[in-house]
Amino acid sequence: MFDFRNVNQVWAYILTETLKQLGLTCAIICPGSRSTALAIAFAQQAPEIEAISILDERSAAFFALGQAKATGRPVVLVCTSGTAGANFYSAVIEASYSRVPLLLLTTDRPPELRDCHSGQTVDQLRLYGNYPNWQTELALPSVDMGMLAYLRQTVIHSWERSQTPTKGPVHLNIPFRDPLAPLPDGTDLSYLQSQFHPENFFAGIANTTPFPIPHSQLPILQQWKECDRGIIIAGVAQPSQPQEYCRAIAHLSQTLKWPVLAEGLSPVRNYAELNPYLISTYDLILRNQQLAKQLAPEMVIQVGEMPTSKELRSWIDATQPRRWIIDNSDQNLDPLHGRTTHLRISVEDIKVEERNLSGSSDYGKQWCDAEEAVRLVVDQTMGKIDEVIESKAAWLISQILPPGTPLFIANSMPVRDVEYFWKPNNLGVRSYFNRGANGIDGTLSTALGMAHRQQQSSVMLTGDLALLHDTNGFLIRNKFVGHLTIVLINNNGGGIFEMLPIAKFDPPFEEFFGTPQDIDFAQLCATYNVQHELITSWENLQQRLNPLPNTGIRVLELRTNRKKDAKWRQDNLSKFAL
Repeated sequence: MFDFRNVNQVWAYILTETLKQLGLTCAIICPGSRSTALAIAFAQQAPEIEAISILDERSAAFFALGQAKATGRPVVLVCTSGTAGANFYSAVIEASYSRVPLLLLTTDRPPELRDCHSGQTVDQLRLYGNYPNWQTELALPSVDMGMLAYLRQTVIHSWERSQTPTKGPVHLNIPFRDPLAPLPDGTDLSYLQSQFHPENFFAGIANTTPFPIPHSQLPILQQWKECDRGIIIAGVAQPSQPQEYCRAIAHLSQTLKWPVLAEGLSPVRNYAELNPYLISTYDLILRNQQLAKQLAPEMVIQVGEMPTSKELRSWIDATQPRRWIIDNSDQNLDPLHGRTTHLRISVEDIKVEERNLSGSSDYGKQWCDAEEAVRLVVDQTMGKIDEVIESKAAWLISQILPPGTPLFIANSMPVRDVEYFWKPNNLGVRSYFNRGANGIDGTLSTALGMAHRQQQSSVMLTGDLALLHDTNGFLIRNKFVGHLTIVLINNNGGGIFEMLPIAKFDPPFEEFFGTPQDIDFAQLCATYNVQHELITSWENLQQRLNPLPNTGIRVLELRTNRKKDAKWRQDNLSKFAL
């Protein structure tokens, strides 16, 4: 609906209508005065654009991040002037590093009200440093037809830059003069009303497609085929088509007869039947120094980001194999700075001629034998554990979720337990995570964004500190559509620090690193009207995770002993491969 009440509303209409034509379906609106015109314009674009009001800007930004992860499409964030936009910063960093498309619209005072102590005014230009794919400040609103065309084209460019050549955040700083409400501002808009024809003005926008940078077809390197001591590392990945992604890796693996070391955050572990050379226990295997030496590779194909495992990184660094990284971004994905060649192509685009697919090389058989032996020990050990300990949660969840469940995995210990213990399965679980900057901020809000309007009920695995860091995310509950079950490992503090050398120094360890918060989560959930249940057995957890409810948010709390959990890992991780 074209709004002719004042210049600001015309400007906001052109901006939101352009985004609607481009395909925007979700806008997160944080309350405030300076952003009034945009809030009204987005609200008027319903139902094509779902406008969701979220109070806390940091929580809103992570919700948008989760929604963009789940849909693969840009999500808009709108805020008022002042420090509001600064609260988007941590999510902007994560979006940049994990390549998630966000369109940040920070509204601002006009130039004449800056640098003169006008209220709620800060320097918002380049607010997010070098993290955005692209950033600019829009001109002040105008109803000149040339300026409206400028606005339309700038918005189109912003949309494209959020998706190419690499997905990421784009920042538009948008100044508005008063009146901010849809009141007459004295501008004669009659000429515009008679001359403006939306069908012509917006013609062709819907066909604007952000095409990726074309790459030449990758010829399979003869070196790969001639190497009998090669591995494929399937790293951290959230592909839009996980089954096709896994098939492509499996085809490459079977053609070369190279084993696939699959990160717990790779879909490869959740489509196990596609890949007969799947290695899931590499972190545990490589803790055996003799095995690590015997299995040293000559060549490595790394697909996407490097896995979380410190053992794997140290092993690659020590053995210095020739390495190729397959990823179609423009980023450097080698933190080890090895003898690496980046192939700017997706693994699905690699075409290799097949050779005899039966059997495996002697080197591959060594890996598969080690995997079979260690996996058996892990499964037997976990199966015998009756008490509620932290490490078993990831192992059990990998086997009991409904097929295709969207699962958000929090940072710190959950993400590591998934790498250590997540059992290969054929459930097609869709894993999500914030492994760009690896922070715990925004964990709950990201998970809710991921779960919002999902076709299936979703699950989140988190520790207590990550959840407490973002309890404002529960304020989204009344806008949330769908279901999220939060599996909360409550060890009253930072379990990951128990695994570090600093744990031996107490004081100051407990106060400054363990940081117990002593929170009653039943009372916390009651405050937000969120369902809470204390889980006291693994059978109890299994019953609650399959089947899942259809609506609402609930917390399933498992209370564990932080010191005992750490000791169990220290006693067992190095023994599984002996």
